[in-house]
Amino acid sequence: MFQKLLTSALFAGFAAGLLAAVLQLAFVQPSLLRSELFESGALVHFGSGSTPVPPMPFALDPVRDALSVLFSALIYCGYAMLLVAGMSLAQGRGARIDARTGLLWGVAGFVAVQFAPAFSLPPELPGNAAADVGARQVWWFATVAATAAGLALIAYGRGWVQWGLAALLILAPHVIGAPEAPDYVGPVPPELAGLFAARALGVGLMVWTVLGALAGWLWSREDTA
Repeated sequence: MFQKLLTSALFAGFAAGLLAAVLQLAFVQPSLLRSELFESGALVHFGSGSTPVPPMPFALDPVRDALSVLFSALIYCGYAMLLVAGMSLAQGRGARIDARTGLLWGVAGFVAVQFAPAFSLPPELPGNAAADVGARQVWWFATVAATAAGLALIAYGRGWVQWGLAALLILAPHVIGAPEAPDYVGPVPPELAGLFAARALGVGLMVWTVLGALAGWLWSREDTA
């Protein structure tokens, strides 16, 4: 069982990590590079307007890009391990695991890990005002855990009591509230911050669905092997 779990997770995670790296380099990194121009003062928000804004930058840095690919592969292998472990528990309770149900698992993983935290604490560009890193990390981990537990109760709970508890778990972190910056002063335009957050979440959704579908397919393939 452990070998099956490890094999499915590593293959699915590595493939999803490569996809994430490609999409991030194409769509997310240009926003980061432009934010660095504002952070350094090369571009100024609310400037005179006499200087046209250059197109979204795209630069190849072999070391930086290689580290991004490696980090994406490692992080999504970790996510895949958690996803496949959950699939194993669900299958033990009679759930069917295949590519189609795996896609739903992937969407649930995206909601728990990225979408739910971003509802109150959206992805931020360098240079944006932000609360203390430690406080944000604690809130993020608590939100992921509460949302994942809530989604599990929605999927496998029986009765309104468990579904009501699921709703409370999902809502609780946002009712408590995420750590907020003391002000919103920063050199990066809000339009760029919004674009970055939208693209980061869009890439996350695409990668998580591929991760879930691939993990489910590999898991079912191991069953028939």
